[in-house]
Amino acid sequence: MKKDIHPSNYREVVFKDMSNEETFITRSTVASKETIEIDGVTYPLVKLEITSSSHPFFTGKQKLVDTAGRVDKFMSRYGNVKKK
Repeated sequence: MKKDIHPSNYREVVFKDMSNEETFITRSTVASKETIEIDGVTYPLVKLEITSSSHPFFTGKQKLVDTAGRVDKFMSRYGNVKKK
């Protein structure tokens, strides 16, 4: 790593997904008041609501929410139209 190109607060930080409690360590300059101890080392802690480990698109659990019945309405109008 080149010297003097990174900010002085560039350090290892723990990001924690609050929906599934998964944590990962990476380097960042993000400010945090909380800390967490992992394997005897104390890191700054950043809590996240959703990450790629819990996002429905990345986990393959994405569902189509159709509360108004728009898909059924579309299919009833245009789904059975045959081309001549």
